[in-house]
Amino acid sequence: MFDAVWVWVGFNLFVLALLAIDLGVFHREAHEVSLREAAIWSVVWVSLALLLNLGLYLFWDTIMPNSSLSASDAGLAFLTGYLIEKALSVDNIFVFVLIFSYFAVPAKYQHRVLFWGILGALIMRGSMILAGAALIKQFHWIIWIFGAFLIFTGIRMATAQDEQIEPEKNPVVRLFRRFMPISDRYDGQKFLTRQNGVLMATPLLLVLVMVETTDLIFAIDSIPAIFAVTQDPFIVYTSNVCAILGLRALYFVLAGVVHLFHYLKLGLSVVLAFVGVKMLLPDLSAAIVGVSWKIPTGVSLGVVATIIAVSIIASLVRARGAEAGEHAASS
Repeated sequence: MFDAVWVWVGFNLFVLALLAIDLGVFHREAHEVSLREAAIWSVVWVSLALLLNLGLYLFWDTIMPNSSLSASDAGLAFLTGYLIEKALSVDNIFVFVLIFSYFAVPAKYQHRVLFWGILGALIMRGSMILAGAALIKQFHWIIWIFGAFLIFTGIRMATAQDEQIEPEKNPVVRLFRRFMPISDRYDGQKFLTRQNGVLMATPLLLVLVMVETTDLIFAIDSIPAIFAVTQDPFIVYTSNVCAILGLRALYFVLAGVVHLFHYLKLGLSVVLAFVGVKMLLPDLSAAIVGVSWKIPTGVSLGVVATIIAVSIIASLVRARGAEAGEHAASS
């Protein structure tokens, strides 16, 4: 039998080793990430996540002998949580594109910002997941808050207009400016520089602050969504981490075409509302009819995958129709 603590330690050491290899070997020198390179890395990260998924399915009873989940439930819960977080991470990409465009970040420095941004995100999300799991275990009524929040967020996402990036209105950025002078130009891939003997932050560090605060905002939405699938902290954490690790590569794959996914935000809003209902249904049905109804994890996986697939296909059909219309008008 494995000690569950060592499973946590082993997973985190493996993640840190992957990040060290990524930055220290493959991205030691700043360079513009090509579409081919990003696609290869995307396949690598997705493959690693699926291998972990298979490992959890095969060895769950061995590594987590005291878990209330069966091996099949653990495997389905991981895959569903991973898919939800992966889909929601595309919304991050919309914002990252705007941030990099606003600050005119050179393409060869964008990977460095995303690397350190995601490393910070892993720490923040790990803390939030552990805190959320402890709260749910201690205060079951937190489930009602999470579920209602997800439904509200889904409705807000569906009805909200696209917002522009305005760093001067970001309270974290304003606080940062008060305590740290910022240079007016980039200094390679450095986050800090000296001008006239004064230590200053470069615009690249300001961009990193924006990326971190953006991810924190998105995490407030996405982490409760995975708790709707399972409340096992290891499944929630690992599925979240695996999705976030592939976010950099996914950004470089989709950055140039993300504007084509017109209906994806609507699809994500439906996903959030669905998982909110899934979270509330057992307690709500028990209170109303005396029977606790639960949506099986396998059904949730099918519903989430279908919603995302339909929204992507509809977006591509719309984009192709618009392109055909423009071609006909020009000819």
